[in-house]
Amino acid sequence: MSSPRIPLATYRLQFNRDFTFVQAAELVPYLAALGISHCYVSPYLKARPGSTHGYDIIDHNTLNPEIGSREDFERFVSALHENGMGQIIDLVPNHMGVMGSDNVWWIDVLENGQASNYADFFDIDWQPLKDELEGKILVPVLGDQYGTVLDRGELKLSFDKEKGEFSIFYYQHKFPVNPSEYARILGLDLDRLTEELGPENGELLELQSLIAAFSHLPARTETATEQRAERIRDKEIHKRRLATLCTNSPLITEFIDENVKHINGTPSDPKSFNDLHALIKAQAYRLAYWRVAADDVNYRRFFDINDLAGLRMENDAVFETTHRFVLELVRQGKVDGLRIDHPDGLYDPGQYFQRLQWRGSDTSDKSCGSKSLYVVIEKILTGDEQLPKEWPVHGTTGYDFMNLVNGLFIDPAAAGRMSRMYRNFVERPINFDNQLYRSKKIVMHAALASELNVLANALNRIALSDRHTCDFTVNSLRDAISRIVACFPVYRTYISEDHLSEADQAYTEQAVERAKRLSAGSDASVFDFARDVLLAPRLEGQGAVFRKAAIRFAMKFQQFTSAVMAKGMEDTSFYRYHRLISLNEVGGDPRRFGVPTEVFHRKIQEQAKLWPHSMLDTSSHDTKRSEDVRARINVLSEIPLLWRKRVRRWRELNLDKKSVVADVEAPSRNDEYLLYQTLVGAWPLEAERTTHPPFCERVTQYMLKAVREAKEKTSWANPNVVYEEAVTKFVKAVLTSSGADQFLADFVPFQQQVARIGMFNSLSQTLIKLTSPGVPDIYQGNELWNFSLVDPDNRHPVDYARRQHLLQEFQPLSKQSCDHLKSKARQLNENMSDGRIKLYLTWKTLTLRKQRPVLFQEGDYLPLSIHGEKAKHLIAFARQDGNSVAIVAVPRLCAQLLADGATSPLDPTVWNDTRVELPFANQTPFYQNAFTLESVMPERSGQTLFVRASELFANFPVALLTLEQINARPISTVPTSSSSNIR
Repeated sequence: MSSPRIPLATYRLQFNRDFTFVQAAELVPYLAALGISHCYVSPYLKARPGSTHGYDIIDHNTLNPEIGSREDFERFVSALHENGMGQIIDLVPNHMGVMGSDNVWWIDVLENGQASNYADFFDIDWQPLKDELEGKILVPVLGDQYGTVLDRGELKLSFDKEKGEFSIFYYQHKFPVNPSEYARILGLDLDRLTEELGPENGELLELQSLIAAFSHLPARTETATEQRAERIRDKEIHKRRLATLCTNSPLITEFIDENVKHINGTPSDPKSFNDLHALIKAQAYRLAYWRVAADDVNYRRFFDINDLAGLRMENDAVFETTHRFVLELVRQGKVDGLRIDHPDGLYDPGQYFQRLQWRGSDTSDKSCGSKSLYVVIEKILTGDEQLPKEWPVHGTTGYDFMNLVNGLFIDPAAAGRMSRMYRNFVERPINFDNQLYRSKKIVMHAALASELNVLANALNRIALSDRHTCDFTVNSLRDAISRIVACFPVYRTYISEDHLSEADQAYTEQAVERAKRLSAGSDASVFDFARDVLLAPRLEGQGAVFRKAAIRFAMKFQQFTSAVMAKGMEDTSFYRYHRLISLNEVGGDPRRFGVPTEVFHRKIQEQAKLWPHSMLDTSSHDTKRSEDVRARINVLSEIPLLWRKRVRRWRELNLDKKSVVADVEAPSRNDEYLLYQTLVGAWPLEAERTTHPPFCERVTQYMLKAVREAKEKTSWANPNVVYEEAVTKFVKAVLTSSGADQFLADFVPFQQQVARIGMFNSLSQTLIKLTSPGVPDIYQGNELWNFSLVDPDNRHPVDYARRQHLLQEFQPLSKQSCDHLKSKARQLNENMSDGRIKLYLTWKTLTLRKQRPVLFQEGDYLPLSIHGEKAKHLIAFARQDGNSVAIVAVPRLCAQLLADGATSPLDPTVWNDTRVELPFANQTPFYQNAFTLESVMPERSGQTLFVRASELFANFPVALLTLEQINARPISTVPTSSSSNIR
């Protein structure tokens, strides 16, 4: 078995028609010079035309032509290899883009229903609760009620004479007509044609033969292999015959066109659409108003997005067909690893990962522990949840690390005070647990009711199969499921036919017990029944059929809980609860206010042991706000009293800019609190104001998205135009109106104070990310300051020309003296706002990773003790591989550290006696500062070696030391008895 090529550092690139393989290839030398080993790229398989993200794939075996040709791709790969780099591709196994007219699998299913060769590719419930949908797919694509759309003539029957096939079009959406129903069209008014041509006419006889042939095709409900093959084969033969007939007979073509025109009806005559209505009713799909989807859609979607249909990746044929092209690129050495998007949507993630490793390897080894291919997964862990150890993956995409490192820069001591301030500002209590429960219930009722109905229907069938449970009604089962899901503590469990972990059993029982407590008036036995089915692998005394149905239900239930958690927490609760919005991040938990250093060290040591090559992320295309925005907002936890004073003042200054909607001020106090934190975090630097879209417009668009996601005053499904206009008016009045001067005069100085502290936070978390166990990732553009918000704000074009120019300026520094570097480092610190300091830190650290790959990929992680007056303001650790050692030390909670007037951690007076205890106490190590080339000689106090914080940060606000040698040189000593009073 071959070993995977583990990346040293990755750089995320977002491909689209404006950033293609050509631009990426041109960027490779810059990334290589920066120290990147792998480009980590968004999906580039063929997606829906105009896709800005690539997650709506329509063909898994073709490159996206908007991103480039095969030749462009090969040049990109060559550029990577010429620079010693590789690539990690983002793979989307859970779903693909549907609707439109370009997904041939979906079109085939619409045409042939259950008889389609691709019917088993999509996750479709062919036997839903509604009888009218049995054997059909609900397609919620219409912009109005079906009857209204039909009577307006917006549904058009069309005939393609070159292909010999009929389709119904709704604007750009194509709906093929079931070939068995062609006779309705071809046979319409046939007597007139017979009279005109004569009964013995050869062209007429051929048409009559085709009518009979189409009518005798096996039905679209046939699933037997032979009948399915007969239908698929013969329908194409008949279509070709029809096309040939039309080519040879203009008269037959004219006859068909007239029939199509007749069936299409006249908008002024509703009865003229009866034939078209009858034709549509006979199809394998039911066209419906898009609002119907929430209740009746019977195919699994990616969350509540109607044009992203779930795939049955547990089906061998689906896996092979969707992965053939990418795995061939892996075998050719053109792709080095995979990032798996939304694995929690899969029916059996563990099975998928095992199959992926087996098929991606160069051997026939099917062992479940094989990790021959580098794979990271977009798995969101909650609380103390652990990634299943048996999964053959290398870790997550790094949301767990992102929230862990972010917590270091939030003061836990301020939790209570920040809660009281928030409560007083919004003038109502907000409990996040209750908020999350309600949000998940709202999502199930308003967006995912159809998926809930599918589960209730399945559980009802199981209940009816046993006389002890047959009296449970569908409504009681649906209610029990919704309450259990609303109480589920994690995104999902991973129960399968032969696997039930202790953790999964505990999560399930916890959810059931809490649901029972919150449903005191309900029959508790229905919850017990649901629990027994969900824990199906432990069932005893039940027949094989019952157990199989129960396991299938449990595994479908798991797919549902993950979608509800994502929509209920990330896309609802996070936009309702604003105590400190830097905590409201993907994979985060707003209830966890800050991370103590000892907890951080313990978590990182656990990761180093279990998942040493997991990705380390601080920003991504999915994050709610960039790493630098969060770093600023975190500062508010250090200055709660000042924050309270300022935000109260701003409310007073801006009260006259509010509107009244439904007798209530708009925007709400809660939305106003969100706005002020957003402004603090995203306020552009002076140099950026001419290069970014107008800030007011960016904030307006963000706030409109936020209030819609919150689903309190408005929503995507039911926009409250009046409230949204009030929000827009308020943002513009606060930022740009003539009355904004007082607010801005008060706001800007405060924001600038926070922004400077935020920069120190950002530098600290960047160095921690680049040196911790795992694979650090940089989201495009974040090597300089980036103050972007949630998408689409975080997908603006990156100014790579500026970044390349700045890096080229730095490269000669590698040959400069220590004195020159110290001076340069201080200059960068004095001009932090230009962002060069972050680029410099990134370049120097990644260069060191390249020089010492074993140290950073395999070395131990050793927490270092901090002593002295300001110990809580410093975190330090060592990476060690034998005699190869790196020491990392960074300041934290800098607003409090600099509270006495100092402007930077470089000021030696702020640290007093604070010091870092070093390893190798029985020897005399000699260290070098990677940023300044300064020599650092530790001091000794008794048996302890240490280095003073004032020395670590003498010329640069963070420190990265490398052990250059261990020798017998004398080092300074201090009396052991006075170690606590070192100055």
